[in-house]
Amino acid sequence: MPILDHDRLLPIDNTTRNIARDLYESVTELPIISPHGHTDPAWFANNEAFHDPAQLFITPDHYIFRMLFSQGISLEELGIPHKDGSLGKRDGRDIWRTFAKHYYLFSATPSQLWMDHALANVFGVTEALSADTADIIYEHVAACLSKPAYKPRALFDRFKIEALATTDAALDPLAHHQTIANATWSGRVIPTYRPDSIIDPDTPTFDANIQTLGELTGQDTHTWEGYLEAHRIRRAFFKSRGATSTDHGHANPFTANLNTSAAATLFYKVISGQGSEQDHTLFRAQMLTEMAGMSIEDGLVMQLHPGSHRNHCSSIYNSFGLDKGFDIPKAVDYTTALQPLLNKHGLNPELTLIIFTLDETTYSRELAPLAGAYPALKIGPAWWFFDSPDGMRRYREATTETAGFYNTVGFNDDTRAFCSIPARHDVARRVDCAYLATLVVTGRLTLKDAAQIAHDLTYRLAKQAYKL
Repeated sequence: MPILDHDRLLPIDNTTRNIARDLYESVTELPIISPHGHTDPAWFANNEAFHDPAQLFITPDHYIFRMLFSQGISLEELGIPHKDGSLGKRDGRDIWRTFAKHYYLFSATPSQLWMDHALANVFGVTEALSADTADIIYEHVAACLSKPAYKPRALFDRFKIEALATTDAALDPLAHHQTIANATWSGRVIPTYRPDSIIDPDTPTFDANIQTLGELTGQDTHTWEGYLEAHRIRRAFFKSRGATSTDHGHANPFTANLNTSAAATLFYKVISGQGSEQDHTLFRAQMLTEMAGMSIEDGLVMQLHPGSHRNHCSSIYNSFGLDKGFDIPKAVDYTTALQPLLNKHGLNPELTLIIFTLDETTYSRELAPLAGAYPALKIGPAWWFFDSPDGMRRYREATTETAGFYNTVGFNDDTRAFCSIPARHDVARRVDCAYLATLVVTGRLTLKDAAQIAHDLTYRLAKQAYKL
């Protein structure tokens, strides 16, 4: 029996399913635009074979290891390295066996959809993953990984990725991106400017980061003017390496619009170490507005990913560091928080500000009405915990009536797990086509318009929004 149902995620009734299937088949071969994600640029710079199936599928994917950890399996058992660089279990086969034994935990989750898609479509696996099939599937995938056709660049081409953006710290030298640019390979892998570590005073290494920023740019980053100019220089450097966007992972979307004197006073207070928690919050808020202004100057699209209580478990963070499955959604107020920035820049057509949320209640109540009015604002796709069939459907239902389709930006996969990229885009295409088919059957959309919208949601909107 095939792992994948040919009509998965399509509507139940035959009439709507047939329309959805036709729409899906019209977009399934379109190239992938992946404008926001966390794949490692070293993969494409060095083009070395992936070490083993465990390192390809399990250790980089917090969706997978957080579920296993929730059932009592330690991160060490799964080969997740400690913050100090020391490793837990290193045997890839043992890690894979543990994963396969507990694969039932992922029943009906997006992770199961993505994993089954990758095993079947990328590696030609025909049996379901389980404790009984763990070894044979491991050996099959490992054998594939030893072949040139499964090296990162070959898979990139096979996945029909037209453009892929990584997410890179503002101080990153982008050496891997330079290697990619110098290669004869034609794949387009570009960086994204992520300045959180030089904007957030709560970053443990903030003082050292500000010093390094000054050294990299030749600016006195202990003056307000020099600090802002250093950002401009780093942004220009990223843009010279192909970047088209910035990304900001603030815990909340608070923005501020202080005058120059007040902003400078706040900056000096913060970098002197005298700033209160309220001062730190206000500084981050002011810097979002400053970043928006710089985006108008240099044309970089601005992304904001708030609403996550990051590193919720202190002991896991202290032992293993960032991005270990303990970033938890929280409630967000966008209407009040974004007003200072939008009052200053929201009517400027030169700014594209893409807002994501982990608080679904804000889609219909706040984000869709805001994006349906401000020219600068666009709504990012269902993200992270809601990067799922039901989450995507709820997203369309909550945003379309007020913001339409064209104040959204298509789909991005936001992944660290390379082989999940085509799987995630396939899910989004199926869910969107199912939704469009429902609108056709209920007389709210013509079939011709649905076909055009399906194409735009799959390809054009992301390419256009991110200037790709």
